[in-house]
Parts: sequence; structure tokens; C-alpha cells
Amino acid sequence: MALLMNASAVVLLPNAYLCPSNHTCQRRFPFKWPSDIPERAIFASTSATKSNRRIETLESVEEGIDGEMAGEESSTVTSLYSFSPVSLLLFGALPGAGNLRSIFGPFVELVKSWDLPEWLVHWGHPGNMAVVLFAMGGYGTYLGFRIRFSDNLEEKAMAKDLHPKLLGGMFFFFALGATGGITSLLTSDKPILESPHAVTGFIGLALLTIQTLLPTFFQGNSGLRNVHGILGSGIMTLFLLHAVLGLQLGLSY
Repeated sequence: MALLMNASAVVLLPNAYLCPSNHTCQRRFPFKWPSDIPERAIFASTSATKSNRRIETLESVEEGIDGEMAGEESSTVTSLYSFSPVSLLLFGALPGAGNLRSIFGPFVELVKSWDLPEWLVHWGHPGNMAVVLFAMGGYGTYLGFRIRFSDNLEEKAMAKDLHPKLLGGMFFFFALGATGGITSLLTSDKPILESPHAVTGFIGLALLTIQTLLPTFFQGNSGLRNVHGILGSGIMTLFLLHAVLGLQLGLSY
């Protein structure tokens, strides 16, 4: 076999075709160029065939790449995870969920029989507690700071009268609201003590109980006033976190 080189193609031809006329060649396979196909047409056909093969190969490679990219895009999943260790703190100190379910069971069945709107059962407790926290708790905290830092005797007297009433009312409505939150979860057939919202609520109520008792020991121990102010600010911060966790819980189902 022999090679014929062209600018656009390479053609393999038998040696018989290329034997010079003045030399003797052994022709095992006699070859004669077809008279009806010009040499130029052979080269053009070969070049076109190879060009088509190159195009088909490039197209198949591009299709494979596009397919892989599409597969990667379709298999891409974005997951958002939220973890809070608060639910593990003091979990053993909480009352058993089974006991609470048995206690609240008759009232839960009564609420279900009322056929209340779903949005009211779901968001009634958060709405009420938000009003108590920001209206009574927020203003009551402000009055507590006015008692400590105001130079106006009349304002200070008014704050001393109203501050314990507002925060005492907040404690009462928070304790009452806890029963409403448990009822809301049980009505929706949801767990009641597994969430960080429940844990922070129990801790907040316990601290509010201590905070309510502290003023009875103020006389003869002025340092407790500082403890009262610092603890009150911490309790309000805790209940703000409690509200955020409650909103997260409400949006989770």
C-alpha cells in the first residue's frame, strides 16, 4: 500500500497504482482507477467524510457534556438545617408529656368539638403572647429602668406603682398562655415538650417566679435591687429568644 498526501485528505492506494512504468512491480492485486470517478472527487469525498465524522464526534461530546451538566443541576439539592442545643438543657426536669396529655386531654377534645378556624388554633397563642411580651413586658421593663435612673420624683413614684403590676400581669398571662400553647399543640396532634420553645418557656416562668419574690427582700439588702434589675433584663432577653423559637415552631407545621 502507498500514501497519497493532499492538503485536505490522505488516501491509501495499492502499490500497483504507483509502480513506475519503467520498473517491474509484482501486482498481487491488480488495480485500475475507475474511469468514471475522477481523482479529485475521491479526495473531496474522503475529506468530506472525515469532516462529517469530526462534526458528529464534536456534537456527541457536547451532548454528553450538556447531559452531565443537566444531571448535576437536576441532582443538586439545597438543604437547610437548624440545630439548637437548648432542647437538651434541663430536659429531664420537665414534667412528663404523657401526664400533661392525660391532664389536658378532656379540654383538648372540647376545643376540637368547637370546630374553630385552623388559623386561630395555630396562631392564637403566639398572637396573644406577643401582645403580652411587648406591651406589658416591654413597658414594665422601661418603668423599672425609670425607677433606677429617673430624677423626677413624681415619675419615679408612678413607675414604682405601675412596674410591679405590669410585670405581675405578664407573669400571670404567660403562665396562662403556657396552657394555651400546650392545648394548641395537642389540638394539632404535635409534640409538646420536645421543642426549644417549650424549654425556654419553662425556664422563663421559673426565673419570673424568682424575680417576683426578690422585692420582698429589698429592705435591709440594697444589693438585691441590682440583682433584680440584671435578672429582669436577662429574663426579657430570654423571652425574646422564646418568641423567635415560637415563630420557628409555628412555621414548621
